[in-house]
Amino acid sequence: MGIVIGAAVAAGAAVAIVNGRRGARETAGVELQRAVEALVAQNRATFESERARTGDVLDNKKAMIDRQLDDMNVKLDGVSSLMQSLELDRERKFGELSEQLSLQHEGMASLLQTTQSLREALSSQKARGQWGERMAEDVLRLAGFVENVNYRKQRAIEGARGVPDFTFMLPNDLLLYMDVKFPFDNYVRFCEAQSDLDRKRHRDSFLRDVRARVRELSTRDYVDPAGGTVDFVLLFVPNEQLYGFIHEQDESILSEAVRQQVVFCSPLTLFVVLALIRQMVENFQLARTSDEILALLGQFTQQWGKFKEQMAKVGARIDAAGKEYEVLVTTRTRALEKPLRKVDELRGYQLELIDDQDDGPTLALEA
Repeated sequence: MGIVIGAAVAAGAAVAIVNGRRGARETAGVELQRAVEALVAQNRATFESERARTGDVLDNKKAMIDRQLDDMNVKLDGVSSLMQSLELDRERKFGELSEQLSLQHEGMASLLQTTQSLREALSSQKARGQWGERMAEDVLRLAGFVENVNYRKQRAIEGARGVPDFTFMLPNDLLLYMDVKFPFDNYVRFCEAQSDLDRKRHRDSFLRDVRARVRELSTRDYVDPAGGTVDFVLLFVPNEQLYGFIHEQDESILSEAVRQQVVFCSPLTLFVVLALIRQMVENFQLARTSDEILALLGQFTQQWGKFKEQMAKVGARIDAAGKEYEVLVTTRTRALEKPLRKVDELRGYQLELIDDQDDGPTLALEA
């Protein structure tokens, strides 16, 4: 607005100067000076107003920025706390993971040592036999068998060859033998072989060893039905993996062994066989108990018949005695009381006579 007024005043002054009027020129100068001063004053007021308004806007924006900065500081503090917590949790979990890895490393070292010790132990035939016996005993204990009650260990067969590792006592005095010695050497070599050729060679050797073990058992006197044994002998394989390996590589071995009256048993299948044996023994005991009960019932029936017969005799005697007692109570009693009444009548008559003679009071006795 001030700029427009100043421009108008300047235009008027310019016109006056052009027209050549001196007085008007001086007046125009004064007016020009006043217009300039008014313009400066107005511009100053406008500038102050704009500066004040701009200051308020800046103050508002500064307050807004301060609030945003405070919010950002709070959020940054939360993020910082979260990062510290995550860092502490990461360090803790890393420490636990390191501890678990250390324990696992120690366990693996111990397992390797145990495996090596077991491998060295199994290299001995005596140690393999002891290990097989221990595995078999664990299965027997799990099945509820008791030594010298359900089975015997290392008991020689009278008049026969060989000493079976286990002898099971069955009903009707039957016996079942089991051997736990098993060839391991070539199987261990097969597991340790590096080349396919060596693995095949040791595999074939192991299968030949198994067949030889079956033939050896079939030649012993472990199967003798005439001597009181069942029709087969058990060959215990103390490892499920080994039993599966035989079945996988050459399942004809198992069928050939059955034809030679030798039955393979892994720990699992031995448990099943023992369960069947236990069920058979329990059924035999139940059948024997049933026979005993039936025999006792027969004896009871016989004695019960005799008891009823004797009771009938006693009842007849009691009836006869009752009849005789009835006769004594009625007929015999009346027969005895009749003369007694007559005696009483006679005594009363005599007393009356005595009283009449003595002129005393008369005493009458009722009959």
